[in-house]
Amino acid sequence: MSVFTAHTDTFARDQLPPEKLWPALDFSALPELLQTSRLNAATELLDRTIQRTGGDRAALHFPGGRWTYQELQQKANQIAQVLIDSYGLVPGNRVLLRAPNNAMLVACWFAVLKAGGIGVCTMPLLRARELRYILDHAQVNIAVTDARFEKELDSAIEQTQREIPVVRFGNAELEVEMLQQPTEFEDVQTAPTDIAIVAYTSGTTGSAKGTVHFHRDLIAVCDTWSKHVLRPEPDDIFCGSPPLAFTYGLGGLVLFPMRVGASALVVEQTAPPQLLEAIARHRPSIIFTSPTGYRAMLTRLADFDLSSLRKCVSAGETLPLSTFEAWKAVTGIEIIDGIGATELLHIFISASGSDIKPGSTGKIVPGYRACVVDDDMREVPRGVIGKLAVQGPTGCRYLGNEERQRAYVRNGWNLTGDAYIQDEDGYFWYQARADDMIISSGYNISGPEVENVLLEHPCVLECGVVGVPDAERGHIVKAFIVLRPGHAAGDALVKELQMHVKSQIAPYKYPRAIEFVDALPRTNTGKLQRFRLRETETNA
Repeated sequence: MSVFTAHTDTFARDQLPPEKLWPALDFSALPELLQTSRLNAATELLDRTIQRTGGDRAALHFPGGRWTYQELQQKANQIAQVLIDSYGLVPGNRVLLRAPNNAMLVACWFAVLKAGGIGVCTMPLLRARELRYILDHAQVNIAVTDARFEKELDSAIEQTQREIPVVRFGNAELEVEMLQQPTEFEDVQTAPTDIAIVAYTSGTTGSAKGTVHFHRDLIAVCDTWSKHVLRPEPDDIFCGSPPLAFTYGLGGLVLFPMRVGASALVVEQTAPPQLLEAIARHRPSIIFTSPTGYRAMLTRLADFDLSSLRKCVSAGETLPLSTFEAWKAVTGIEIIDGIGATELLHIFISASGSDIKPGSTGKIVPGYRACVVDDDMREVPRGVIGKLAVQGPTGCRYLGNEERQRAYVRNGWNLTGDAYIQDEDGYFWYQARADDMIISSGYNISGPEVENVLLEHPCVLECGVVGVPDAERGHIVKAFIVLRPGHAAGDALVKELQMHVKSQIAPYKYPRAIEFVDALPRTNTGKLQRFRLRETETNA
């Protein structure tokens, strides 16, 4: 039996893995998403919100101004019509979006979905070779870019040897075309299972992979984690450092605020000093950033007024207990930790308020279920390390990568690649990425655990811990450390750090090798690339 789709261009649908390889989905908590035959996420998040709360409410704040919901809607409607009339967009076309976080990027994102297109948002720091991979892999039909970021995109398109029209904004090109279009637009009535976005992973384990999410997925993450854990209010102002190409940022700056009629502060420069200044100036109440971001801001908090903040969210990498405690000591706010995945769109384990157990990632988010399993997919006893397996209303579907699909989904479960322990109270405790567990002399050692202890030392700014080959022990623990200003590397400091670790956790876990470095390899979203650290040892 055929399933309805509004997409006339079926390339992306045709590149999905066979449905037998998809994870099992659980909609028991969201039955309404299975009962509707038409669903456009842009309609739900923007037009329906205006119907509920009015169009005069602020939707986006940015340096120098703000847009109301009605203004955002009208601009998105005009852009959608431009894409159709001037660039031939048909439902199902892939549209690459390239810009830093700004209001026009948000409007373009909504426009693509309204027109039935598939949004392919990219990090603004990507270079031509990375962009070319995405252009080819997703067979992008149209590219929309901030004119300041056109050079690398133009080079990438030239390398593809395909005709890909480029729509530029910020130089008045798109802005002028918009003025010729009406401010009303009839959104394409997509199916709940029509593809809305292709989100590319940040590459912590190698080449980026395209993950496919339906229109209903975008609504599902709003009505699970955001609704039950974050619990935002219409008067909240969201802000954060993640780019919209990172699904963590898409949720925190677009999906979650728009779902409840709240607003978002979008700023292009989100390094800690600029983010702190933006918070002090614009007074947001909810912030999304990474543990690295919180650590970097800690040293500058005295210079800025952050009293407007009421909730702070961390994801993207494990949140060290030392960072949690230091942030709470200065601000009085307990950071809401969580684990999500690009493959599942957003956070599925988390806790907030009185449910927070410091040091743990949290409990399963309502609407999802999770367990810790062994290599044979059997659930392990509470307190035993195993692999995290997750099911819920969202799940992994890779674009054109059946081999990777088979590795990520087993027996209907999403295997995130994380090693966890679940305690008797149902809380999940992160141990390491599954491939970051270090086995030394028969002992299982969590690299992030050692990192957390090292970060407690006053001279350590950042660190990465991996296992490196050793003839006697199989592997030994090695730490790569970035020192805080004013501290000098040397043998004495190596011994001091080793003794510090031995005094805090089991001595067999201490780093037998320490290397001081100027910087650690990270993705564009700030995730530590431990595999790069391992590669330096392999290639040495």
